[in-house]
Amino acid sequence: MTAKTLQRRSRLLAAASLTAAAALTLSACGFSTESGSASGSDSGSDSEGSAEAPRTVKTAMGDVKVPAAPQRVVVLDTAELDSVLTLGVKPVGATHADVDSGFLNYLPKDQVAGITDVGQMMTPNLEAIAGLKPDLILTSKIRHGDKYAELSKIAPTVMTENTGYPWKENFQAHAEALNKQAEAKMVTDDYAKHVAGVTKALGGKDKAAATEVNMVRFVEGADIRIYGKKNYIATILADVGLGRPAITDQAKDGFSYDVSPEKIDLADADAVFHSTYGDPKKSKETQTTGSGLWKNMDAVKNGKVFAVDDQLWIQGIGYTAADKILEELKADLTK
Repeated sequence: MTAKTLQRRSRLLAAASLTAAAALTLSACGFSTESGSASGSDSGSDSEGSAEAPRTVKTAMGDVKVPAAPQRVVVLDTAELDSVLTLGVKPVGATHADVDSGFLNYLPKDQVAGITDVGQMMTPNLEAIAGLKPDLILTSKIRHGDKYAELSKIAPTVMTENTGYPWKENFQAHAEALNKQAEAKMVTDDYAKHVAGVTKALGGKDKAAATEVNMVRFVEGADIRIYGKKNYIATILADVGLGRPAITDQAKDGFSYDVSPEKIDLADADAVFHSTYGDPKKSKETQTTGSGLWKNMDAVKNGKVFAVDDQLWIQGIGYTAADKILEELKADLTK
């Protein structure tokens, strides 16, 4: 973790402590921010900030009432887990991605320690979720829209429409649901400064724009993906101002242009980053990177091909992941 990220974390924790202290003060005084007047202190709830009325947030499934200060949050996807941890909130439960490490390996171990695993991402254990007595569930319609009715019976459920490409908008939705808008602004401000620093390190906007970069993903059970311009990693490359080869404009729905190992040379660029999901042999990574087509690419011959962690670059989908990716981009492209 970078010094800048550590500094941001400290500021977030400080802000969270002030918010909690303020909530406790309001609760002790029996003050309701909804009515602006004193109210009885016997609310029948022992949760922090209980004197405040629930808030209404807009979601992909319509308006949802959420607690003023959610205390027991469950997240059902990797993006939501990144969001809550970035905002200084440790969820009581989370699903795991289909990886050996359980929770994604780029997340600080101390931050995920103690979080209850409530099942695989696409098949969450509803009984386990209910057993945690959550007061807020975060996920997306594309992942768990079919389970919305069941999840809503357990706790207020805030769903974004999709995941991946709209990650910044989703982060704001998560922050609103958690009542962490002030912390979210600090995160996005820090990210903007980090991006500007990386662009400067690459030689400035013009030089960054003149450097064409591709992202390739080897996926077990699927064709090789050359990532387009409408996905999580593409937004980070765009923020830095890096150029993208023309092949990316042919990506289906802007997401990816899929090729066989026999067409991997279409992925050539000034720099190529690649990750692997699943077994290297079954995903065709071993076969492809050992081929003549791969070895004859300009990026390979110029030493500008970089293997990166799939969990971080593709699966994380959040600001904590993005900060780490920015550091790797700067380190690799300035070699």
